[in-house]
Amino acid sequence: MRLALNVGYDGSDVVDRTDLVQEAEKLGYHSVWAAEAYGADVVTALSWYAARTERINVGAGIMQIPGRTPAMTAMTAVGLSELSGGRFLLGLGASGPQVAEGWHGQPYAKPLGRTREYISLVRQMLAREERVSFDGEHYQLPYQGAGSTGLGRPLRMITHPSHNVPIYLAASGPKNVALAAEIADGWLPIFWSPFRAPDAYRPMLDAGFAASGDDTKRDRFDVVASVATVLTDAPEQALWAIKPTLALYIGGMGARGKNFYHDLACRYGYEAEANQIQDLYLEGKKQEAIAAVPDQLADEVSLVGPAGHIAERLEAWKESGVTTVSLMTSDLGTMRTVAEILS
Repeated sequence: MRLALNVGYDGSDVVDRTDLVQEAEKLGYHSVWAAEAYGADVVTALSWYAARTERINVGAGIMQIPGRTPAMTAMTAVGLSELSGGRFLLGLGASGPQVAEGWHGQPYAKPLGRTREYISLVRQMLAREERVSFDGEHYQLPYQGAGSTGLGRPLRMITHPSHNVPIYLAASGPKNVALAAEIADGWLPIFWSPFRAPDAYRPMLDAGFAASGDDTKRDRFDVVASVATVLTDAPEQALWAIKPTLALYIGGMGARGKNFYHDLACRYGYEAEANQIQDLYLEGKKQEAIAAVPDQLADEVSLVGPAGHIAERLEAWKESGVTTVSLMTSDLGTMRTVAEILS
């Protein structure tokens, strides 16, 4: 199991985390992952970190599909990959309807079909095997719809990529997880529980691998699971630092009936608790929602405790099928300790 660092996305301020990224490189971490929401973008951050390192891979976790055309994503991927010496990992995700429609002004309907077409186009563009023509439900190249001049023609990327760009898909819903196993090189799950995720996700992954038609894919499929990590001798207290994020996602990241993270908590066996968290959060009772997050759930999806406990948990993560564990921490001491555990 490989070790990675997840620096997340920027909030109200853009924060330079070069010190963490350079330390991760010194410690032999495989990759550093950054994200975007509806603030600073992920590409700028990854370019910044790639320019200040030499070996560590830089991963987008994620670039939002509604925020970029397939061509723009392919062009960006080539630029980052070539300038970094082949260190770029392209993580994609559909985001959610509130961001897709509320921020990017793009329709969210049929995200599975849109994602399939999007990744197909990006792969065609990166492969440069022929000029790209595409007639899909969501994307058409050349565009011939309303407002078209009729002057568009199939094109091939000018740049000749010299490095492969692995494509990862962020997914939590059953059909989307199966899609990741079918068409992507890796998967970016959220809130991984080594005790519940294997049973919850195995049927979806099996279906996706079978649909891919590639008997070898399962063995090289990269499962990159991010985990909030706190090295502490007071785990009960530290779990309260984990609960606000769980409450936000389970309770408020999506409307009632359209919240993937609420659905995941239900699949993990926490349906009653998830419903309570959602009810409280949507009623504006955020502190009560945080308090309603079960200690057991917060503990399962995090690495919180002394070094010995974290070492035991990492074994569970490895046995559960995670191939790359991505630490969410800003503490250099924690990064070093976990590197020593896995060395």
